[in-house]
Amino acid sequence: MKRPIVGIISNQHLINDQFMVHGAAHINVEAIAKVTGCLPLIVPTAPSMIDIDDLLATCDGFLFTGGRANVHPSEYGEEETPAHGAFDRDRDGISLNLIRACVDRGQPIFGICRGFQEVAVAMGSSLHPEIRDLPGRMNHRMPPDGTLEEKFALRHEVTFSENGVFHRVLGAKTVMTNTLHGQGIKIAGPRIAIDGHAPDGTPEAIYVKDAPGFTLSVQWHPEWNAQADPVSRPLFTAFGAAVHSWAKGERGQLKSA
Repeated sequence: MKRPIVGIISNQHLINDQFMVHGAAHINVEAIAKVTGCLPLIVPTAPSMIDIDDLLATCDGFLFTGGRANVHPSEYGEEETPAHGAFDRDRDGISLNLIRACVDRGQPIFGICRGFQEVAVAMGSSLHPEIRDLPGRMNHRMPPDGTLEEKFALRHEVTFSENGVFHRVLGAKTVMTNTLHGQGIKIAGPRIAIDGHAPDGTPEAIYVKDAPGFTLSVQWHPEWNAQADPVSRPLFTAFGAAVHSWAKGERGQLKSA
């Protein structure tokens, strides 16, 4: 039986400082293939070569991955500063329009880290350029040293709204997560529901209010150890169920209450 297709939004980078490639981390591909039961398809972030309508017709759902580059602040009405870091305007050009189209159609999306920020910005939010510079906030960035296991280790709790969508999906009000991000939501757009926070108040779990489909997004990286982690696996399983439903022509959503 044909598997539903999940488009994995890629990042651009150079090989040997010369050859531009569009890539997605193995752990993202593995999470889609082995947890959701869907066919992973890496989507190039090249607006001049990619048509949003073609993507919507080809894929049943989309995974908006993490990445080093940040959403350009002009997308939320602010000026670029050195604190905003590096940008990928091509990815902005694909992701933000694709998110809005999926939300309107009810087509499932799952945002991770930068993908979380893309969903927030696409729905009218603004971002802090650097969370660790805010009074009372912890450093949410990836530790500079150590093995991958140490970099992706569980580092802080996330607490969800009582009986909210994340509480129901994960079966717990508080969970432990990794943290590997520099930016975060400053002002949430009118349709962004913040459903989970870190102990320092940083928004860590969101969905789009009144969306007709799956729109859960998280600031941490559940693709790490997605098959075994008790927090990661239910998130990908829920996303996969939504994608399978879309592929069968069924429509539904995870209610917030």
